Amino acid sequence: MNDFRKLCGIEAYSPVDNVSELTARTNDEGWNTVFSEYLKVSRFNQNDAIFILSVGGGDKNKNISVNLVTAVDLAIQCNAKVIGIVGRSQGYTVKFGHDVIVVPNVNDSLVTPHSEAFQSVIWHCLVSHPDLQVKDTKW
Repeated sequence: MNDFRKLCGIEAYSPVDNVSELTARTNDEGWNTVFSEYLKVSRFNQNDAIFILSVGGGDKNKNISVNLVTAVDLAIQCNAKVIGIVGRSQGYTVKFGHDVIVVPNVNDSLVTPHSEAFQSVIWHCLVSHPDLQVKDTKW
């Protein structure tokens, strides 16, 4: 989020940056709603978007990353955008997202490192795009 804030001047937050709130919500409410409840308090609405970086993108039926599923559901309810970069085309983020990039899978045993590596490349391309970047980098 810091690159979107620093280089693009976009007001952006990551719920995992506030470890105290993250652990309090997880302990009291459970992991499945930790992101959606954070967004509700943040006055999340139709002018906002969530940006999901995930290997699978969530799967409610398999009980995988349900916290992402509930965040996507909240975005849909609020008419907010769901954007993301994921490594699997079958996940919830791809099915219900608006603009989601699926990193091509070249080897099932390497889907996680490839997805996470390319997520970094893609978000750096985004924050360096001339339509978004408002502040030059130091290097």
